[in-house]
Amino acid sequence: MNARLPAARLNASQVLNEVSQAWDNDLVAQLSDYIAIPAKSPMFDPDWAQHGFIDTVVRNAAQWVEAQKVAGLKLEVIRLPGRTPVLFFEVAASTGSANQAASSQTVLMYGHLDKQPEFTGWRSDLGPWTPKYEDGKLYGRGGADDGYAIYAAITAIQALKSQGAAHPRIVGLVETCEESGSYDLLPYIDALRPRLGDVALVICLDSGAGNYDQLWLTSSLRGMASGTLRVDVLTEGVHSGDASGLVPSSFRVLRHLLDRLEDSATGRLLPAAFHCEVPADRLRQAQATAAILGEELYKRFPWAHADCGGANQTMLPTSSDPLQALLNRTWAPTLSVTGAEGLPDLKNAGNVLRPFTAFKLSLRLPPLVEAGAAVQQLKALLEDNAPYNAKVSFGGGAGATGWNAPSTAPWFEQALNAASQDYFGAPCGYIGQGGTIPLMNMLSTGFPNAQMMVCGVLGPKSNAHGPNEFLHVPYAKKLTAAVAQIITQVP
Repeated sequence: MNARLPAARLNASQVLNEVSQAWDNDLVAQLSDYIAIPAKSPMFDPDWAQHGFIDTVVRNAAQWVEAQKVAGLKLEVIRLPGRTPVLFFEVAASTGSANQAASSQTVLMYGHLDKQPEFTGWRSDLGPWTPKYEDGKLYGRGGADDGYAIYAAITAIQALKSQGAAHPRIVGLVETCEESGSYDLLPYIDALRPRLGDVALVICLDSGAGNYDQLWLTSSLRGMASGTLRVDVLTEGVHSGDASGLVPSSFRVLRHLLDRLEDSATGRLLPAAFHCEVPADRLRQAQATAAILGEELYKRFPWAHADCGGANQTMLPTSSDPLQALLNRTWAPTLSVTGAEGLPDLKNAGNVLRPFTAFKLSLRLPPLVEAGAAVQQLKALLEDNAPYNAKVSFGGGAGATGWNAPSTAPWFEQALNAASQDYFGAPCGYIGQGGTIPLMNMLSTGFPNAQMMVCGVLGPKSNAHGPNEFLHVPYAKKLTAAVAQIITQVP
């Protein structure tokens, strides 16, 4: 049998026109309905099954997919006992209208429908569950991270069908536990593995973009180690005038423990095991990306301002060097405190020495650091030899190892650049991301020969997980079209 010839590129203007119409006439409305549903991930809504919000967004997405009547598509909502549900779809390979040989391999498309919680600080006319479409941006929780994925995936497939293009077999997996670390996903992958096939390309629509001017491929993802550090010094609160100076403050003890982990002056994590060397190819890509994005790498954040003697001063980043700024958020371990207990609201804070302080810690790990070992080392570092014999516990420890993309195959690199040029007028950019997508490690392990197209709409100021999250619709249109074209290039 003759080898399959490279597929012709799609008619870019036709694809973009069809995709844009779908977004304008349907997808923005579908995602507005999705945003209005507080389908929080199980970590943030332990009673998710009783509340029914996750089931609602899954049902709505499934009904919409079926209504598109994509030729050759089969859809299932799969539920394993005690697990959050997943959507699974399959589209048979097609020779297209020209009867060109289709690839014998499979494309796997991924997204998720669960959301982060509300958070505070939303603009007065916005809210997490109140969608608003303004100046090409769809505001609300979860639209960009990443409820759009299933809708964009099906729209991309429809564009292939509309042009009669040959394409490989396509399967889709949309989960509802991603924001909780995807702990429900592996059982589904194990159950579905015989049906996934020979995966040549994974398209993960759950990442970010360096700007809105070109296609971006995520080249690495940081891992994460998290848990709650709690320090107890008393069994109940006592008058601070009576006890302070004799009873050590639980906050001070906790601060002392964090000093074991982090240099508070620089933010550098102290244990060598939490660091790794940046691979040479990733460093070269980071240098190219830093040259493209420049100061926008740090200027894009909503920095606070201070009035210092009449002079307005802006908060400074850890580094104003673009390359170092990029490496700091993609290959350096970093500690964040994301929650606290034991601290009353200011209006209720009396003169009481509190019995305990607890911080929720989020430690982002470099892509090549194994998370399980990091969690255990973190626990030992914080709990051993507690100051004053205070009761110290690090509980709820969880981790997800990061990910470093495999080497880019020539066909994939060519397809990425061609699609970026066709739909954006600029070459594809490569960028590491500071977030964590646990699925990618699972898929790289399960499909070691697959190319990984990790991409998304989370560009500057889109603010996933925070207030005023938005989906940049003009970028989403071009990304959807680019995905359609790249699928046709699988050899």
